[in-house]
Amino acid sequence: MKDNANTDDVKLTAKEEMFCHQYILLLNATKAAINAGYSEKTARSIGSQNLTKLNIQKRIKDLQEDLVQSLELSKAWVLMQHKKIASANAGQLRDGWMELKDYDQLTEEQKEVIQEITTKDGKFGTEVKVKLYDKQRSLDCICEMLGFYAPAKTELTGKDGKELFPQQTTEEKKAELEELLKQING
Repeated sequence: MKDNANTDDVKLTAKEEMFCHQYILLLNATKAAINAGYSEKTARSIGSQNLTKLNIQKRIKDLQEDLVQSLELSKAWVLMQHKKIASANAGQLRDGWMELKDYDQLTEEQKEVIQEITTKDGKFGTEVKVKLYDKQRSLDCICEMLGFYAPAKTELTGKDGKELFPQQTTEEKKAELEELLKQING
């Protein structure tokens, strides 16, 4: 890990170092600046300025890499978590149509996709409501991480297969403009 706050190529003040630590936790430059000890009046501009400084950008990147390593995270792990959510369905949590499985009967993978469980007394006894994490959001994250939403390269050509907007020299542009002016002016 890169614990040394002041490496040879990253020299920061104590406030800048604190800003970096706060920024990776909050992902909000203004709040990070305030928590680092900057004035609330100037925190927004200082936070923005700090994010443009190359040494601060490098330190934030180093801290994020350290965090990823210490937590043993990877893109593959994140994808797998999203895959669990995207492939989960409420039927896995039921014994038949009306009966929920006992929580202790659920696998760890089934428990991981539950966002919230609420109970309330109703006409016919205790109602249990199970809310799963957002399947569509996970599918969108998977698609984005895998580049499925990357724009496709599109080339426009005319009917003859030649460029739709051919590159013109300055002389050709002038001649075309003069011709248009003649048509407009009669």
